[in-house]
Amino acid sequence: MSDTGLNYGMMMQKALRSVMHDALSQVAASGLPGEHHFYITYETSHPGVSMPDWLREKYPDLITVVIQFEYSGLEVADDGFSVTMSFSDRPASLYVPFDAVMTFVDPSVEFGLKFDSSGIDIEDETPEEEAAPAEKTSADVVSLDQFRKN
Repeated sequence: MSDTGLNYGMMMQKALRSVMHDALSQVAASGLPGEHHFYITYETSHPGVSMPDWLREKYPDLITVVIQFEYSGLEVADDGFSVTMSFSDRPASLYVPFDAVMTFVDPSVEFGLKFDSSGIDIEDETPEEEAAPAEKTSADVVSLDQFRKN
């Protein structure tokens, strides 16, 4: 056993990403039930991300995709997912490693996860505004207050 100790932050990241994996796997197998839909923000420059150059030029750092209406071919692997989506009536095939995902939100049930790509420890923190989860560096469960319908 090494002297570095247990990396609980990395363990939590892995556990939380498995929730996203399971949700996407169920949708790939059976479709979106009821009002469920996903907002997924990921780092477009992350190693392993595959997307058209024209889309990467428009979103060189982060992009948020919505899996709700205009998507097809959702497939989930152990390390990521692929999907074809429409951007301004232009189809784009995407491959997103789970490690590239910064936030995963299903606003229909007020559920959200926020991830840290560097794998530092989990901290409780309330995002300041809707765009904040992609810019912050700690990983935690997203406060859902920002997604609530008034």
